[in-house]
Amino acid sequence: MKVTLLGTGTSQGVPVIGCNCIVCLSNDPKDQRLRSSVMVEVDNQTIIIDTGPDFRQQMLREKVQDVDAVLFTHHHKDHVAGMDDIRAFNHKWKKDIDVFCNSITAEAIKREFPYVFSEDKYPGTPSVNLTVFDNESFQINNTTVLPIQAKHYLLPVFGFRIYDFVYLTDVSEISEEEKRKMQNAELIILDALRKEPHISHFSLSQALNLLEELKPKKALLIHISHYMGLHKEVDETLPDNISLSYDGQIVVIS
Repeated sequence: MKVTLLGTGTSQGVPVIGCNCIVCLSNDPKDQRLRSSVMVEVDNQTIIIDTGPDFRQQMLREKVQDVDAVLFTHHHKDHVAGMDDIRAFNHKWKKDIDVFCNSITAEAIKREFPYVFSEDKYPGTPSVNLTVFDNESFQINNTTVLPIQAKHYLLPVFGFRIYDFVYLTDVSEISEEEKRKMQNAELIILDALRKEPHISHFSLSQALNLLEELKPKKALLIHISHYMGLHKEVDETLPDNISLSYDGQIVVIS
């Protein structure tokens, strides 16, 4: 399995428009973050988790030639806004793209992209096969995906486990039952917005506490805001098996 961090930033990205803080003015590429998304290459297929506003740019940067499926964690704009650009893969491969999400997100993307789901479709619009999942495992061809339910303040959201890889972003609360789905993982990518507490995201200390409990072999922190601080300085303070993620980072799980 190959996991590529397409974007690692929070909803505004980093740098933030109009901000002159030390992080937003940094020349370190690891401090420049597109909106959070990952690409998982496994079982001879390519799975994208979330298509944010930077989806087109991320696909071009990574020279992605095909996408087999898209998983949505939830329907906030920084996670779904780029869905229109999957039509490039429709056009190239003459196929629909399989999209998986919960019922709340399904209703939201139907409102956001009504032309995708219209009975009288306009030529050139994206073509998708929409599957709504509950909190039970499902298949993408030969790959089993296990949803992990959490809360993003009051909103139910989902992370995913694929074999020994776990992805969970935009989380402020998770039950003991759902935590058990994250145990014995090779790699966990986990929400950590900033050092200070936040109403709808894990802070750095909350993320570290959960990772200490779960003890994955490796963990990366994602959905990072400019309030976290400079990548290099924060990364030096973290445990050996935990790092801040950065755009374009690749992890191979054998």
